[in-house]
Amino acid sequence: MTILDGPGFDASRLDPRIRDFYEHTAAWHIEMWTGWSPLLWPAGELIARLFGRRVEQLSLPMRPLDVAYGMDSRIRVIRDRDGEQVGAAWLRTLRPSGRYVFSGCYSARRLPGAAQPSVHVAFPLESGNVQVFLRPVISDGGGLVLESPPGRFGQDGAYVVVHDDGRDFAARVPLHETFRLYCAPYGVLRTDHELRIRRTWMMRLHYKMKQAR
Repeated sequence: MTILDGPGFDASRLDPRIRDFYEHTAAWHIEMWTGWSPLLWPAGELIARLFGRRVEQLSLPMRPLDVAYGMDSRIRVIRDRDGEQVGAAWLRTLRPSGRYVFSGCYSARRLPGAAQPSVHVAFPLESGNVQVFLRPVISDGGGLVLESPPGRFGQDGAYVVVHDDGRDFAARVPLHETFRLYCAPYGVLRTDHELRIRRTWMMRLHYKMKQAR
């Protein structure tokens, strides 16, 4: 987590359990609950059926019982030709179906002109990828907030990159995420995750994380 240190972030202030979750993710079990906006649920169901499950990517759970048995995590370290770690693939599947929900490449990146590194997540797709840059902030009690806020092109946020006819195109999209990680009473580590389209909430997820070791 120290690779995110900068003027607005100091990893030493994080709750040790939150830091351990990000540094030893495969050693944690994840339970998840979901809630969809009634207005946007039909669009989510259509995307999941026609796209997400076919490409095994961004296949968001549509119903609470879809995640009743929890989620499995696998981590694959990505190294360059010199053996240095440049990122990590985080593969998440639903139990007991084994259906992929997210398959992302996680790393730290400093955007041009930014003083603070961001959490960079790339989700590969058929002819390109979705890239999300999340701004890390320490909250009260050593909690962690990761956010892709509104802003200009080149700032933290969500982008779609498409490769077509030998050329690459990139566009910023009005999809915003907020993750709030905190330690609840009785030592339980939890995350509140909200996805929004502009200012309208689309989906809310709640995670409960427990050490497996």
